[in-house]
Amino acid sequence: MNVRSMKQWSSLVKEALDGTFLVAKFLCLLHVTNTYLCTVAVTYGPSMLPTLSLTGDLVLAERITPRLGKVGIGDVVLVRSPENPRKVVTKRVVGVEGDRVTYFVDPKNSDRCQTILVPKGHIWIEGDNIYASRDSRNFGAVPYGLLHGKLFWRVWPPKDFGPLGK
Repeated sequence: MNVRSMKQWSSLVKEALDGTFLVAKFLCLLHVTNTYLCTVAVTYGPSMLPTLSLTGDLVLAERITPRLGKVGIGDVVLVRSPENPRKVVTKRVVGVEGDRVTYFVDPKNSDRCQTILVPKGHIWIEGDNIYASRDSRNFGAVPYGLLHGKLFWRVWPPKDFGPLGK
C-alpha cells in the first residue's frame, strides 16, 4: 500500500466514524426526548369515546408534568395498566390524592353508588365511556408511579389535528 491509498483509506474511515457518531447522537437525543420529554402514542378502543376514536388516534403525551406531580382532574393520561403491565391505557383523571370520588358500581344500574377517598400517592382514572371501560372502578386507585404521560395534542386523524382540551 502506498501513502496515497493509505490517506484515502484513512479519509474513508474518518468519514464513516463521523457518520456513525452523528447517528449515535441522534439516537441518544431521540431516546432522551421519548423517555423524559414527550412521546407518541396510538390510542384505540371504546373506553375513551367520544373524546378519542374507536379505530385509533395518534397523540402526543408530555412526560414532564406527571414527574412534577402536576396532573389534575380532567387531564387525559397514559397509565401502565395495573391489571396487565404489558399494556399502557389512556384514561381521564377523575380524582387525585385526598379527593372523594363517587362512582357507579354498575353503570347500567344507577342505584348502586360508592364513594372512595383516593389514597396518598394515587390517582383515580376512568374512561369517558363508562359503559365500556376497565378503569379505577374495576381495579381501584392507581399508584402515581404507573403514570406515563399527559396527552396534549392529537396528530391523527387530520380532521381532529390540534390540542386535546379538558
